[in-house]
Amino acid sequence: MESNGNVNERIGAQVNTKANPDANTNGGIEAQASASAISGSLAASAVNAAAPVAGQTRAQVYESVRKMTAVGKQLFFDPALSGSGKLACASCHSPEHAFSPANSLSVQLGGNDMHRTGMRAAPTLKYLQSVPAFAEHYHESDDEGDESVDAGPTGGLTWDGRVDRGSDQARIPLLSSFEMGSSPAKVTAAVKSAPYADAFRAAFGEHIFDSDEATFNAVLQALETFEQTPEIFYPYTSKYDAYLAGKAQLTKAELHGLEVFNDEKKGNCASCHISQRTMDGAPPQFSDFGLIAIGVPRNRALPVNRDPHFYDLGACGPERTDLQGRAEFCGIFRTPTLRNVALKKSFFHNGIYHSLDQVVRFYAQRDTNPEKFYPASKGKVQKFDDLPQRYWANLNTEPPFDRKPGDKPALDEAEIKDIVAFLNTLTDGYKPEDKLATRPEAKPEKTAAAN
Repeated sequence: MESNGNVNERIGAQVNTKANPDANTNGGIEAQASASAISGSLAASAVNAAAPVAGQTRAQVYESVRKMTAVGKQLFFDPALSGSGKLACASCHSPEHAFSPANSLSVQLGGNDMHRTGMRAAPTLKYLQSVPAFAEHYHESDDEGDESVDAGPTGGLTWDGRVDRGSDQARIPLLSSFEMGSSPAKVTAAVKSAPYADAFRAAFGEHIFDSDEATFNAVLQALETFEQTPEIFYPYTSKYDAYLAGKAQLTKAELHGLEVFNDEKKGNCASCHISQRTMDGAPPQFSDFGLIAIGVPRNRALPVNRDPHFYDLGACGPERTDLQGRAEFCGIFRTPTLRNVALKKSFFHNGIYHSLDQVVRFYAQRDTNPEKFYPASKGKVQKFDDLPQRYWANLNTEPPFDRKPGDKPALDEAEIKDIVAFLNTLTDGYKPEDKLATRPEAKPEKTAAAN
């Protein structure tokens, strides 16, 4: 599912033999199982950022990646790249919070005065290595599923799927007037005067500072390379990974939460947030990367929503422009991974909710108790208040969204609580107990929704 899978033909085999041996020591799957994902992303970085010539040795490729990774890390934490001089990539993507915001703001503050707000929540930067390039009609590969099945719009690295590469994603906040508010010239000046300027030159060549455009593009490539560091951005070290590897046991509540999570007639969460290993043994990503409309309530706390005629319609605009006028894409947003979701402090594209309990409850009761989530006007609940009615045909109606007011919710209170307990097992950094190290690998019951 790598958007740059063809890169493996050139140097992927070299990278594959050097998969990080420590990436899964805390209970993740074996290094061999994740080597293919590591191969694709690191190889892509080396080819696109370092532009290695034909015949370049494995050592040269790795040295190039090492240099760019080191520089990319320093760039990631450098607020001087922003127009204000106060906002770094890490300001909104905190390593301690799975590269999501450390605060509970629905959207982050930025701009030259550090008081401007956008309209979307800052997403995690972890586990993006397997997100495919955006496609209006996505079909699984030969070894992962039935290619005759059209999964619909899928992929892309943003909420609306409008960019496919990490370097293109990094460009967005750097230049956005309500985020870092910078420019290629400002970024170049900052890097030239940075303590790591010599390291930057060593990574990209003596003449890299000859033009702002070349410098800026190199900055984007360095950030992309850093954000593909396996042990940092996709280590697979959660308790659930340890459980799948036979190195941890889930509690009764966590196991029940997993069962309800997978149950097509209950949570049905796994229909989009896939919880099973792939056919080749790779760990689950907890996202099918599809774009979907679920009718998230309007967040009236966002300044942009003070205009009653404004709507964030996801894939059909306003940030994405190539699908404007295509009604079938209006209101859909990319399904995020649930890995490390317990570390997040705001949820959904507009940051409307601030706890996992609220999120799971919305899924379970959106249609049975809409008054809990949507405002009322003249005694009538204004359901789907952030999506014009002409686009309601795009809304998902699969379980648990297959009910009506007065019906019994798909999940009861205990089931909501247990799903939240299970979601807490997806946080990286779990240390398995030695006494469980020899337990046979867990084989959770598969459901149709999880396939």
